This record gives sequence, structure tokens and C-alpha cells, in this order.
Amino acid sequence: MGKTKGDVIFDIINYVILSILLLVLVYPIYFIVIASLSDPHAIYRGEVIYKIAGFNIDGYTRILHTPQIWIGYRNSLLYMTVGTLVNLFITIPAAYSLSRKDLIGKNIIMGIFVFTMFFGGGLIPTFILIRDLNLYNTPWIMIIMGGLNVYNMIVSRTFFQVNIPNELLEAAKIDGSTNTYFFLRIVIPLSKAIIAVMALYYGVGHWNNFFTGLIYLKDKELYPLQVVLRDILTQNQVLADMMSGDESFIEQQKIADSIKYGVIIVACIPMLILYPFVQRYFVKGVMIGAIKG
Repeated sequence: MGKTKGDVIFDIINYVILSILLLVLVYPIYFIVIASLSDPHAIYRGEVIYKIAGFNIDGYTRILHTPQIWIGYRNSLLYMTVGTLVNLFITIPAAYSLSRKDLIGKNIIMGIFVFTMFFGGGLIPTFILIRDLNLYNTPWIMIIMGGLNVYNMIVSRTFFQVNIPNELLEAAKIDGSTNTYFFLRIVIPLSKAIIAVMALYYGVGHWNNFFTGLIYLKDKELYPLQVVLRDILTQNQVLADMMSGDESFIEQQKIADSIKYGVIIVACIPMLILYPFVQRYFVKGVMIGAIKG
């Protein structure tokens, strides 16, 4: 059956709206890329709009020779890797347990979890708690803080409810399987999609986390990359340390903008590398985990 005139008009309007939204979302990223590779003077003259003007990688050269960037990279990779493993170690078993119909008090436990999504102790009581636990200004605060995201646990629980039927557990028990053996040898291998999605969610969360480091870390040697990036974007002293003293103030300001664009790109590279490896699991895991609540 062919499309009616109304269908054609509807499709045209949809394509126009989606094209505008795509342009609005993609162009800022594209501009940052071409600006980071352009001559700072060309940026100031407004010549960098849709293509690189005066190819220049001086900003990247200064970034790569800045020890703070590498320290931040090292810390962020450590926090993201270990933190994500801790998140998965907590989230996946908790979600599976809450998906089981035979768990006593399941609704009460779930209610307690959901309660924490809407109510918290506040920043000051949390800070006092972290200090009293001797986690202040330690790497562990970046790893343990937010060890369980309730929303992610709910999505994972729904995945298990849909994909791991009780009949499978009953059949395994007939063969002499224990609950632990069933979870480790059967459930986990069948849950690669949701594990990959949760790893991506948690990994991106750890990589972009700057607030925890800003509040609970004071040693710059422990700063994650996002806090270093924030300092570069907001504090002129950090930028001054990345420049030579024989440059005029105006030149320094122009080069500073180039450095800022370059730092943003450098901070995004790990996530751009990671995403293609979990993309094939992403849509499947999210859709299955969102079908049934």
C-alpha cells in the first residue's frame, strides 16, 4: 500500500525536524574538533566555521607536555576500571536476587532501594560521614562512592526477570546445581548484553565524574582528568603554566582557547574508543531491560 499525501508530508516534517536536531547536537562537537586544529588567530577572526583554518597542533603539543594531564588520565583510568568492576560486582548479584520470586522480603528490600533514589542525607552529612570513615582525600572515595545505582539495578533486574525463567533454575536444581553455581555458570554467561550496558553506563559515569573529586579530594596527585580539565578551563594559572613566558598577554589568551578545545577532545577519546566495543550489546540490553517493570 502506497503512502498517502498526509504520510508524505508527515515524513518530510519529521526529516526536517530530525535534521535540525542532528545539526544542533553535532555541530558544537564538530566545531570543537576543527577549532582545536586551527590557528588561534583564525578562531579569533571568526574564520573557523565549517572547516579548519590554518592547521595548527600547538595546543595539543602543549597539552601532551603537561604532567597534570597525564596524572589525570592515569587516575581517571584507574577510577573507571576499578570502580566499574566494583559497580558490576554489586549491581548484578543484587539485581538477580531481586528478580527471584522466592526471595523473602523482596518488596521491602526493593522499597528501601527506591527510597534512596528520592531522599538523601545531603552534602554536609555525607561529607562528615566520608571524613569519619577516613575516605576523605583517598582514591577509594572515587571508587566506592556511588557503588550502586538504583536505576541501573532496576534495569538489570528487569532483564533477569524477562530472560532467566524460573524453569531454568528448576531444571538446574534437578541436576544438583546450587544457587551460586547456577548464577555463576548459567546466569552470567546469558547476561553478557546487560553486563556490557551496565559497564558502559558505570564507566561513562566514572569517567565524567568531577564533583566527587572536587569535594572529597585535595591532593592534586589524586585528581581525576575531569577535575584537571575543570581547572584548565576555569583557572588562568593552570593555563599560564602551559605557556612560555615570552608570549604577550593577547597571544596567551588566543593560545589558551586552542588549549581548551584540545583538552576537551583529549578527555573524550577514551569513551569514543570504548563505545564501539559494546555498541552491539547496547540497544539489546537496554530494550530488554525496559520491557517489563
